Amino acid sequence: MATAPLTELLAALNRVLLGKERQVKLAVSCLLAGGHLLIEDLPGMGKTTLAEALARAFGLEFKRVSFTSDLLPADLTGINIFDASTAAFRFQPGPVFTQVLLADEINRASPRSQSALLEAMAAGRVSVDGVSHPLPEPFVVIATQNGLDQVGTSPLPESQLDRFLMRLSLGFPPREAEAALLAGQRIRAEHLPDPLTAAELLALQELCSRQICTPPLVDYVLDLIELSRRPERTCAPLSPRAAQALLAAARAWSLLEGRDHVRPADVQAVMAAVCEHRLDGGEHCALEGGHSRSLLEQVSAIR
Repeated sequence: MATAPLTELLAALNRVLLGKERQVKLAVSCLLAGGHLLIEDLPGMGKTTLAEALARAFGLEFKRVSFTSDLLPADLTGINIFDASTAAFRFQPGPVFTQVLLADEINRASPRSQSALLEAMAAGRVSVDGVSHPLPEPFVVIATQNGLDQVGTSPLPESQLDRFLMRLSLGFPPREAEAALLAGQRIRAEHLPDPLTAAELLALQELCSRQICTPPLVDYVLDLIELSRRPERTCAPLSPRAAQALLAAARAWSLLEGRDHVRPADVQAVMAAVCEHRLDGGEHCALEGGHSRSLLEQVSAIR
């Protein structure tokens, strides 16, 4: 088990984002599971800091795009431009052609611009004028958004939300962590020591996919998913993609725990981050103890 580099990576990230060990561990789990990450919180809580730190910790190319109301799809994907020297059109890639794309304040852009990311997030490619262009590997979207009560925001459609493996809320730091921040005791993301490489991230993602999931563990996940589909429940039902995301995140969490197999506790650890935004349709901030906690309590009662 290659846990030593991951332990060092978590320790380094926790020196960048103080007092947020659980959220940092969830974010790393999201990348190890090969998923995209949505971070929702108030301005100034460290959303962009976490995104940049994750990119630098894994040695990935990083680009940031501010999702404003006038952002066009071509501003993300790129366009075909006429090259006079060759008398032909050539493709000019947009900022989505990177390994980590920070979609800053994604819910301030128009639905048309938001949807430009769907193909990239789902298939790892973009299509421009009928031609598909593959994106680099790995490719991760880390999106930030402010709460829907903030001026100029609009909710993400369910299809967009479902492409994010996890949604996190950082919340306010503990008092001692904020005191350390004010004292200048955190390190900056660009000063992270000895980052991993993109090839190492791909190897770790492959290692995650080989984490052992026993039939009883799979049954436990299916029980959780099926509970959300009962007709008496008012929340949105969880799809097969949600089941795959939950199991993938649990595999990554178990790897960070230093094991080669997944336990129910791993599923419980990641469930709120994986399922809350799918259950509530993005209407609420990511909170522990919401719909996903209710599902866990029901499964615990019947097993």
